[in-house]
Amino acid sequence: MTIQEAKTYGKANLPGSPTPELDTDVILQHATGFDRTHLLLNRGYALTAEQEAAFTEAIGKRATGLPVAYITHEKEFYGRNFYVDENVLIPKPDTETLIEKALETASEIEKSKSFNSDFFRICDLCSGSGCIGITFLKELLRTSPGLHEKAEITFIDISESALKVTMLNAVRIFSESENGKARFFRSDLFESLDGNSSRDWKFDLILTNPPYIPSKEAADLLKDGRSEPILALDGLSGDGLGIIRRLLPQAFGRLKKGGKIIMETGEYNAKEAAALMEECGFSGVHITKDMNGMDRDVSGTKA
Repeated sequence: MTIQEAKTYGKANLPGSPTPELDTDVILQHATGFDRTHLLLNRGYALTAEQEAAFTEAIGKRATGLPVAYITHEKEFYGRNFYVDENVLIPKPDTETLIEKALETASEIEKSKSFNSDFFRICDLCSGSGCIGITFLKELLRTSPGLHEKAEITFIDISESALKVTMLNAVRIFSESENGKARFFRSDLFESLDGNSSRDWKFDLILTNPPYIPSKEAADLLKDGRSEPILALDGLSGDGLGIIRRLLPQAFGRLKKGGKIIMETGEYNAKEAAALMEECGFSGVHITKDMNGMDRDVSGTKA
C-alpha cells in the first residue's frame, strides 16, 4: 500500500466521519512518523508491513467512532501537544477562551491592592489532561514573567487515572523549575484538602472545567462511540449544575480575598451558573463568549 493508496483507503473506510480526509492524514502521520509535507511529496512511497498494519488498525478504530486523539494519544491545545487517553476529555478549541480570560485576570490580580506579592497560587480543578493549568502557567511566563516567578500551581482531579495523565503532561511540557511549582491531588473537588495543614490552601486564582452537561445529554453524546469519560461530562443533574452547585461554595472558601474563579460551563447553563455564583457571594460575575459567540466561561471575584 502506497501513501496515495492509504489516503484512498482511509477516506473510503470512514463514511461516518465528518472529516475523513483529515482523519486519514493524521492517522497516516502517526502510523508512519512522517509529517504532512513528507506525505504530500512522497505519495508513491510504499508503507512497510508494520506501518500498513498500524494504519489499517487505526482506521478501523476510527470507523467505530473513536476519536483520532485517542488513537494517536495526542491533541494540540494552544500550540502545544498534550498526551490524551480515554481517562480524560480531549482538549477542545473553545476551552482556549478560558486561557485568554485567565491571562487577562492574572494581570488584574497582579495590579490589585489585595494581592499578596510573595506568592501567586493557582488551582486547576478537575484537571483532566492538565491542558488548562499547564498552558496557563506556560503562557504566564510569556505575558507576565514576574507572576510566573511567584506562581505555585495545584492540580486536582477526582480520577486517579486522569490525574496520572495530568502529571505525565506536566513532565512532558513543564520545565524542571515549573514542575517544582506543581502539586497534584486526587480529590472530590476540594474535599481531600480538608485537614491537610501542610500549607496554605487559599488560592489567588481557580481555573476549572468541571462536568456541566445535563445527565441525559451527556449519555446521548457518548452513543456515537467517542468513548470520552462520562465522569468528566455528566453534571449529575437534569440541568447539568449538580457538581457546580457543590463546587462554587467550596471555591469561594478556598479563594483569598480578591481571588478569582474562571469556570467553563458552555451554552448549556452559563447564565444559570452565573446566578449561582452570585448567590455564593461572588462579585463582578461575568460571562465570556467563545470564538463562535456562544456563552462559554463564567468568572467572579471574592470581594
